[in-house]
Amino acid sequence: MPRRLLITGGSGGIGGATVRAFAALGDIVAFTYHSHGEQAEKIARETGALPIRCDLRVSSDIRLATERVQSLMHGIDVLICCAGNSQYGVVDELSEKAWDELFQIHVKSAFLLSKAFLPSLRKRRGSILMISSIWGQTGASCEAAYSAAKAALIGLTKALAKEEAPLVRVNCIAPGVVQTAMLDRFSSDEKHALAHQIPLERFADAREIADAAVFLCSESSAYITGQTLGVNGGLYI
Repeated sequence: MPRRLLITGGSGGIGGATVRAFAALGDIVAFTYHSHGEQAEKIARETGALPIRCDLRVSSDIRLATERVQSLMHGIDVLICCAGNSQYGVVDELSEKAWDELFQIHVKSAFLLSKAFLPSLRKRRGSILMISSIWGQTGASCEAAYSAAKAALIGLTKALAKEEAPLVRVNCIAPGVVQTAMLDRFSSDEKHALAHQIPLERFADAREIADAAVFLCSESSAYITGQTLGVNGGLYI
């Protein structure tokens, strides 16, 4: 029987790969996007998934998106919080507004969506998956807000897993360096040097993160909850 999923950030690199991976299994997928409408429509055409425009910085947008999913899908089996952005620069150059917006997108939206869908997730014995980052585990210079927000998702995962067991499993993925648009700010030389710091000597493909998501939301991981899976090529062990 197909599951019903909501995936945030479904027009991004990791999010798009995750939408495609679950749709390929025959699941019914809705996904949020914000500014990449053309890419969202392309993914929707390819997969049959339902695109929902939502600015995760705005709580009322999240509420409207939640109501639409509830109306069309009558609850979900899986929630995947994948949306994210980054702010690059030292702390004393980071504005309070940028800090707040980043936490709204990464953390508050995950809280609001989890809270909204917990009744149906409990009923269906479903699962929640947070997409954090290696920088949420180790911290990254010049990405303090991003590191802090991703660390918060790991904490939220652990707390929710304890609260919602045994009805809802809650897990987290901490990707390492993934070949997505977030790498565009680096030069070829910088990317080459970064790749050679990774024991597997390459960046992850977004599909490899999606494959981990499929596993953590499947019956194959039925005894796993409250865990953070590092998919980082050995960069952090």
